[in-house]
Amino acid sequence: MKIKGKSRRINKAAGTAVICLGIILLTGCSSAEKKQLEKTQLETTQNITEIVTKTYSESRPAPVQEANTIIIEEGMCLEERFQTPAGFRRTESSAGSLSEFLRAYPLFPDKSPVLLYNGQEKENQSAHAAVFQMNLSNLDRQQCADSVMRMYGEYYWSQGQYEKIAFHFVNGFLCDYNSFRAGKRVKIDGNQTTWVKKAEPDDSWESFQSYLDLVFAYASTLSMKEESQPADLEQVQPGDVFLYSGSPGHVVMVVDTCENDKGERAFLLAQGYMPAQQFHVLNNPIHKE
Repeated sequence: MKIKGKSRRINKAAGTAVICLGIILLTGCSSAEKKQLEKTQLETTQNITEIVTKTYSESRPAPVQEANTIIIEEGMCLEERFQTPAGFRRTESSAGSLSEFLRAYPLFPDKSPVLLYNGQEKENQSAHAAVFQMNLSNLDRQQCADSVMRMYGEYYWSQGQYEKIAFHFVNGFLCDYNSFRAGKRVKIDGNQTTWVKKAEPDDSWESFQSYLDLVFAYASTLSMKEESQPADLEQVQPGDVFLYSGSPGHVVMVVDTCENDKGERAFLLAQGYMPAQQFHVLNNPIHKE
């Protein structure tokens, strides 16, 4: 999410098709928790699915190909792995842009499983079309909103735009990377959060990972909603999100887009989930075997 210049969340469904959209399932909860979470998550999934798919089902068929003609197994990034539907071409991206970064982000080999933070395979392995080679710590923190924040954070870190790496905690505290890399650490006393100088300056990748783990512990879809602004689905672009804030809420990220001569757009969606797991591209339900 971009703090200095807000990110965009989709709030209108019109004239856009879906290449990949998965069915989201809950795993790893106690029976009592699972019952309540399943009810909430079902509502969340239905909300996001209806926003994304309703228009084409009512008006015209979605411009998609059969699943086996979209995926190029040898491809090791989005641009190499996924072909566009017939009649579509990828939207333009400039050098150094987020679109270029997302399209070139490394993927694990085709048909790789999605792993949890503890190294185990997640229960449902049918919802994804590809898995990003994104770092995942052994903490159960990098869930749905966290994976989106990590992608934005890694992009700005790769560009050296450290001043743009900043995320609000749910309580409103702005946790900026420049303060963390300068050696400041967060002190939490009840609902009061402040910076305290405790370490030497550190620009390393390892320190950046520690910063992200801190953010993941105190930010969520609730804070992400406040950091975003509405966007029109007709102009969907890489980096946009479909966001349902709550406890739990859910968010999926648009990681690639394409369009045809009529200006209609199609796109790829990706998500993290709970328990913490690898960031992955979602399957489209119509491509189920």
